[in-house]
Amino acid sequence: MITIGIDAGTSVVKAVAYADDGAELAVVRRPTRVVHPEPGWAEQDMDEVWEAVATTVAELVSSVGQDVRAVAVTAQGDGCWLVDADGRPVGPAMLWNDARAAGTAARWARSGILDELFEINGSVGFAGLPHAQLTWLAEHAPERLASASKVLTCGGWLYRCLTDRLAQDVSEASNPFLDARSGEYSDAVLSKLGLDWARELLPEVVDGEQRVAPLTEASGRRLGVPAGTPVVLAAYDVISTAIGAGTTKPGQACTILGTTVCTEVLSDSPRLERSPVGMSLRTPMPQRWMLAYATLAGTEVVEWTCRMLGLPNPENLTALAENAEPGSRGLLMLPYLSPGGERAPFYDPRARGSLHGLSLEHGPAEIARACLEGLALVIRECLEASTATPTELRLTGGGSANPLWRQVIADATGLPVVRTSDAQAGARGATVTAHAVLEGRTIPDVAADLVGTAAPMDPLPANRPRYDDAYARFLAARNAAQTAHWFRPAD
Repeated sequence: MITIGIDAGTSVVKAVAYADDGAELAVVRRPTRVVHPEPGWAEQDMDEVWEAVATTVAELVSSVGQDVRAVAVTAQGDGCWLVDADGRPVGPAMLWNDARAAGTAARWARSGILDELFEINGSVGFAGLPHAQLTWLAEHAPERLASASKVLTCGGWLYRCLTDRLAQDVSEASNPFLDARSGEYSDAVLSKLGLDWARELLPEVVDGEQRVAPLTEASGRRLGVPAGTPVVLAAYDVISTAIGAGTTKPGQACTILGTTVCTEVLSDSPRLERSPVGMSLRTPMPQRWMLAYATLAGTEVVEWTCRMLGLPNPENLTALAENAEPGSRGLLMLPYLSPGGERAPFYDPRARGSLHGLSLEHGPAEIARACLEGLALVIRECLEASTATPTELRLTGGGSANPLWRQVIADATGLPVVRTSDAQAGARGATVTAHAVLEGRTIPDVAADLVGTAAPMDPLPANRPRYDDAYARFLAARNAAQTAHWFRPAD
């Protein structure tokens, strides 16, 4: 029998078939369409996303030709996926990278509300979360809210399509409405945001065995899977990916080198006393929180640097960077290239990138290496912001395949870097969660059986002084740029 892991990302849906021993048997992918009807807006047709998932799973089941033991779902997080009383979409989904509510989030930040909320939910909000988007809708599209019954996430929407159940995983509920300690919705959070009226829109929060519901007859016919097959709602993608990389014990950290660089440390407490930045997300593991720092710019910075240097792909960039010495001869890149600024390891919607220390002695190789090193120094700062003391750093995502970047990250952070041997870590993590829930086992035990890793890459002691110096100069350059308003004209 097989377990199907679904990973519904923002731009690609993947369905993966796993044997009982964890062996990956087949993968099917489908692109999904993101629409930008106005500058800064990012939407998806909810039915299109479901159709992509259904088609992908049906093709997978047909190609593998084995009975399905269970279906596990993880997906992109955050956003605002509204449904009516019949569970049907109320307009398009507003995604995590939709910026129309940026003014609302900035207003909350200036007033100090976001810092106050951090003491309750352990997370700093931004424009792509449902609290800001619901506020925007109340001001600009109240008719949509009038038709809405529940606000879901992508994972919750797919779970509803598969099971007819309206629910939200505890990890997604964590930010922004959950009390980090109790695991319940916080009336204090809703009140501080002026969203008491939105309480009735919040769906049931599921954890443990509550994650499981049977596949419906209609969806079973669509997928080619028998009705009644267990469907497990796993944690959303950043948590499931960390689990799929084997990050299951306090002290382990994980960095996802993707569109955003998301650095996470598993902790036995939400650490609400730390500086208010990042997220404290409850995980499927009892009394375990992921202290997560998701940047707004990750591998897109590498792609941008490729374009600026006239390189066809990131592989050419890393090959070029091999010709520069560690530290890039003093050249630094501040990699804050997102038009939305930055949210981790600090929050500033005006943040902008820059090169520092540039001279005629530098060439394309130093610029290429400074790009990789700048992102690695961001990872180091995220780890320090967590206030935890990680013992190792697990890497996943497309960028983790490159040995030079892995070595740069090991040297910059001073941690041994362990790369997962699985290219589909999100689907793998969802499947690990499904096995644990359905078999009555712990996630660390299941992950020990089902997650494979490559040999660790240790930091090179000779490079440590260079990167300690680079990190100090990196922070100084960033502080100077902030003080100068990021060298950007006033709005």
